[in-house]
Amino acid sequence: MMRMDVSDHDLAEAAARGDRAAFSSLVHRHYDLIHRQATRIIGPSEAEDLTQDICLALPAKLAGFRQDARFTTWLHRVIVNAARDRLRRHASHSRAARGWGEVELGRRAEMTEAERANAWLQIALSRLAPSLRETVALVLGEDMTHADAADVLGLSEGTVSWRMGEVKKALRILAEEDGELQI
Repeated sequence: MMRMDVSDHDLAEAAARGDRAAFSSLVHRHYDLIHRQATRIIGPSEAEDLTQDICLALPAKLAGFRQDARFTTWLHRVIVNAARDRLRRHASHSRAARGWGEVELGRRAEMTEAERANAWLQIALSRLAPSLRETVALVLGEDMTHADAADVLGLSEGTVSWRMGEVKKALRILAEEDGELQI
């Protein structure tokens, strides 16, 4: 049974030594975060598979966890790296994302205005470069500061700020192209 008063650091240390209960507690505690980030970075169609892959790889990766870092920062880095690896392995991802976008476009007519705008935003984000999507997922999706996102991504804070500026420019251009007035 998971005890909420046990820190992530302590659970990670015990799990790295082979404590299955500690590992189970860590996965239970952070599964939703892993799945949410996977969904935001690679999309809903592959998020569950990526989440499972990450959970299967965690026991071996825990040996590399540095106790001087926050566990969640380290975990976000694991998620981002796993997503990057998956995107590299699936060169056809962009074709799948476009197909998913077309299905969503068909559903727009049946949605309320707010739902329609949200669906457009998801499609527009899927058209961005993976590096921009992962930055948006951390900054906007997880409410991270640019400094925290920079730490997870292994970048400078200025680069994260630049990427967010690029996201805004790209969304404006896509909105104009699509005739979408609300973003």
